[in-house]
Amino acid sequence: MLGNIWFMALIWMGLALIGSLISIRLGISVALVEILVGVVAGNLAVGLEGGILHIGLAGAGATTGHLHHVLQSTEWTNFLALLGSGVLTFLAGAEIDPISLKANWRASVLIGVLSFAIPFAVVWAFAQFVFGWPLHQAQIAGIALSTTSVAVVYAVMIEGGFSDTAMGKMILAACFITDFGTVLALGTLFANYNLGLLLFVIVTSIVLWFMPRWTQSIITRLGATQVSEPEVKFIFFVLFLLGGLATAAKSEAVLPAYLLGLVVAGVFLRDKTLVRRMRSIAFAVFTPFYFIKAGLYVSLPALWTGLLVISAFLALKMVTKIVGVFPLARLHYMKVKEASYTTLLMATGLTFGTISSLYGLQNGIIDQNQYTILVSVVILSAFVPTLIAQKFFQPTVGMMHAWGRLYRTRMRVLSIEDVGENSDVKNE
Repeated sequence: MLGNIWFMALIWMGLALIGSLISIRLGISVALVEILVGVVAGNLAVGLEGGILHIGLAGAGATTGHLHHVLQSTEWTNFLALLGSGVLTFLAGAEIDPISLKANWRASVLIGVLSFAIPFAVVWAFAQFVFGWPLHQAQIAGIALSTTSVAVVYAVMIEGGFSDTAMGKMILAACFITDFGTVLALGTLFANYNLGLLLFVIVTSIVLWFMPRWTQSIITRLGATQVSEPEVKFIFFVLFLLGGLATAAKSEAVLPAYLLGLVVAGVFLRDKTLVRRMRSIAFAVFTPFYFIKAGLYVSLPALWTGLLVISAFLALKMVTKIVGVFPLARLHYMKVKEASYTTLLMATGLTFGTISSLYGLQNGIIDQNQYTILVSVVILSAFVPTLIAQKFFQPTVGMMHAWGRLYRTRMRVLSIEDVGENSDVKNE
């Protein structure tokens, strides 16, 4: 039965449906619920022997011969999960409209830079000099735990209706700065400098330069309401092209996906229908595979045996993010609630954290035990701070818009957003 691809798809989509229902019921981001569902399903094993149903932990009971993992990762589920991370990252970049980015660039850049630099340096030093990890292993730990999850933050912004607020866009932009620092550190310290990397950089630069006019041309000439969706297919075509070149160059496909989203953000800002269609495709089909698969990385037996180290790394990441982000958020006119919310979201980790850990494992830099520790911390950092932020510090849409108006007034960078907001108020 588990070898039947339809039944495997049934299990994955059934878990995604359960995650959606729980998310709606509890008012928690579906991304967090799907991660938790993946943890539970990935650590359960079931089997039928002698007419008796056996249930146990996958790591412990599965060795008895009659228990099988409830949730299995296959080549096609891995691809859908990879596609989910790429599309989510692309959409996160596309949500950062140029006007808001220009107006809020100082807050985004400062928060993003310190959100990366302080955790990277402190975790690197802690892993090397306290836990005794060798230099390159400690560097991988620093990179993996310095990240901010664009995927989780974007999902939270969309579900809360915050993606159109100045504060929401500022946070997404800061996420980009943080993860760009992560990719830059990983590339500088460990990348293979060869012709493949050069080709990837050249082709990506050309595509990014022409992508806005190509996309706008397709929409203008063919229309944005065609049943065949040529503009969506074109975007997927370019995502696959750059993802393939990135993989060949031993880089990561999510980096060009994010940059691609940024350069077409102006086009998406004018065509909200295209955004909604791509968002529906992503959240209905691709992202459940990505978030549920992320939960599979957490082994409960390994989590228990390495609890002390995992707790220390998680606490270290949270503390360094607070030190790096909270004072800057307050300095940029956020009240305590909004500053706490921003800090906690910047403390999340998932996409680039697991990518960095997996890169270290596949290239023999870290061992399996260190990989399990780092990934467990990354997954917990996606769940714990986001849950705290949503339950105790989540601001309203009005508060997030109000921060944008205050910030732009104090910085004397009033933008077209203020005109639009004033018009909305008059119309009401």
